[in-house]
Amino acid sequence: MIDGVKVKKLRVIPDERGRLMEVLRADDPEFIRFGQVYVTTAWPGVTKAWHYHKKQTDNFCCVKGMMKVVLYDDREGSPTNGEVNEFFMGEHNQILLQIPPFVWHGFKCISDTEAMVMNCSTEPYNPKEPDEFRKPAHGSDIPYDWARKDG
Repeated sequence: MIDGVKVKKLRVIPDERGRLMEVLRADDPEFIRFGQVYVTTAWPGVTKAWHYHKKQTDNFCCVKGMMKVVLYDDREGSPTNGEVNEFFMGEHNQILLQIPPFVWHGFKCISDTEAMVMNCSTEPYNPKEPDEFRKPAHGSDIPYDWARKDG
């Protein structure tokens, strides 16, 4: 796994009324600080990639549908430089994925319906100086092909 990335298996507690799932608590070892919480979505088959942050740590949880989240480490001096990680998360695999600064990441909706990712980031978004650096999803120098891999 890419250095600095953390995965926390989330516990879903169902009863006859519905479900409860704690995602991130202030007393979790994964908790760093609170910046903001937002939800982003993708339609079936849509890829949103690539970007990284210089300051912000992301804490992703897919709360509806299924997402394939891919990370790429091109950090100079990182013990996992050049490594790619795939995570399949959502209704069939409830996890919290913590993505450290300077790690490229993106996601693709792999469910038949819109998928929703909730992010509890460590920094609030600053529209005057966005902490977001981008490359195109396809055709960049990141060694990853977003096409489905049939076995």
